[in-house]
Amino acid sequence: MTASGPDEAPFDEARFDRTVLVFNPGKPGMTARINELQRELAAGAPDLQVDLLPTDFAGHARDLARSVAATGSPLIVSVSGDGGYNEVVNGVMDVPDSKAVCTVVAAGNANDHHRSMPARPLPEAVRDGPVRHIDLLRITFGKEQPVQVHYAHSYIGFGLTPLMAIGIESGGKGKILELVSVARTLSHLSPFELVRADGATARLDSLILANISRMAKYGTVSESVGPDDGRFEVVSLPHSGRWKMALMTLRAVTLGLGNQPSVSSYAFTTRDAVPCQIDGEVRHLPAATHVLVESAKGALAVI
Repeated sequence: MTASGPDEAPFDEARFDRTVLVFNPGKPGMTARINELQRELAAGAPDLQVDLLPTDFAGHARDLARSVAATGSPLIVSVSGDGGYNEVVNGVMDVPDSKAVCTVVAAGNANDHHRSMPARPLPEAVRDGPVRHIDLLRITFGKEQPVQVHYAHSYIGFGLTPLMAIGIESGGKGKILELVSVARTLSHLSPFELVRADGATARLDSLILANISRMAKYGTVSESVGPDDGRFEVVSLPHSGRWKMALMTLRAVTLGLGNQPSVSSYAFTTRDAVPCQIDGEVRHLPAATHVLVESAKGALAVI
């Protein structure tokens, strides 16, 4: 992935001491995809060492990326969807002052980050692509130590967004089936309440904090988002009934939602238990959970 800007640095052959492909070998077609990438890298960057690191279980990519990021100057390539890339990013962020550079090759069901960023073939990016820094979303759960900290490369959603992810996963693959699953999900939607940092209470159907323009595979949540501006977009829908939510969903997957307000941090406390999606990972927050989301400006080096 490339883009022009002041954070870019020209490619230096000494920048990467190796390329590491992190992937789930159990995904259909993955063996052929990895073999193809190896051939392309051998032809495009023949002097660069290429290591293969298959994962064995959910969360393993984070462990592998943490180990790789701790030594040398690796290029870590997540051959995955959003969830696998999230694990790799968090593994790198576990290592302070790491010299690792990351990128993702789309190979999963949800590839929102890949679709939202300018992209070029991996061998070309390795050979000619400048290294730049993009922002991450840093989410902290709790106020009392020890707090839980997690990073998102693309978005964090509460309410509808994680329910859509669960519905899509259980409803079958393919655009038509997935849109049908989203429609069915709306019928099970329950609003949730949160208390913002200023003490105001909000009752919402959906809250999305986004560092990219596209998410949930087909939705365009913002036209103004920039992955390196130190801010993220806040897309919220007050509780207003399923028809309005359905219309918002339809607008997102057709025209897009347009410009949205942007902030550098957003804090609240949940009044209800609420599902939360961090990139591809769905988790459930109990009531009375304090949540702080901040833009970690320039936190991740990418190509």
